[in-house]
Amino acid sequence: MIHIGIAPVAFSIGFFEVRWYGIMVVLAIVAVIVISLLEARRVGLAEDHIYSVGLWAIIGGIIVSRLFHVIDKWDYYIANPGQILRFEGLTVYGAVLGALLAVLIYCWVKKLSFWQIGDVVAPGAILGQAIGRIGCLMNGCCYGLPTSLPWGVVYTNPGSYCPLGESVQPTQIYHLIWNLIGFGILWSLRRRLKPQGSLFLLYLALYAVGDLSIRFVRAGEPFLFGMQQAQLIGIVILVVTVPWLIIRMWRYRAEQPASTSDSEVSEPGQNREA
Repeated sequence: MIHIGIAPVAFSIGFFEVRWYGIMVVLAIVAVIVISLLEARRVGLAEDHIYSVGLWAIIGGIIVSRLFHVIDKWDYYIANPGQILRFEGLTVYGAVLGALLAVLIYCWVKKLSFWQIGDVVAPGAILGQAIGRIGCLMNGCCYGLPTSLPWGVVYTNPGSYCPLGESVQPTQIYHLIWNLIGFGILWSLRRRLKPQGSLFLLYLALYAVGDLSIRFVRAGEPFLFGMQQAQLIGIVILVVTVPWLIIRMWRYRAEQPASTSDSEVSEPGQNREA
């Protein structure tokens, strides 16, 4: 078994604690912005929009992420309403959907193409989620079900969120590996996948597949039909994004020959018999 004894708190300044999880979240945000800036330059999008979108996404992500967490743990919060306005519990899907909503609003206000913004941000977003999972591993949260597998992890630090001394599935590492694979796929396809917006839809589908699958071995409370809240959200995302992606790509490819033919016919002075 793999033993993890690292303290979730990296250091303290007086009563203020800085956790490894928080450090990794900051690094994840930096990674998203850096990768998005690189992509923005490549496609000719003003860098100011990336900084603005980042701010809107952070605010929207925190609010909706907290909302999803409160709904998921409703029995606890209905008994402790004073805890609702604290931010000790967040959900990844809430962060993704909240950020998505915020970016949609920003694009509507600024008259920008949401699909272009989505494609620019997608590779960095999934890389940022991979970095965030390192924080989960150090924090002991998002842990898996008990296991006897040789790569099971055992937490020994009293500050960890995972039950101590029990071998569990290293689901944080599963998430990390899957997100890195997703980053590799998106990065390799970012110049080739058409039409605009396809990369973003693929990002949502890739993340949903991984999260849905990994949660079968991850500890969590059933929400509906014996499945966790995030699994149901993942199913909905797949039902929407996969057909949408296929249809958009099919239409784009079907229109290409006609567009090419039309452009050839319309060129001045061209002999159609040639």
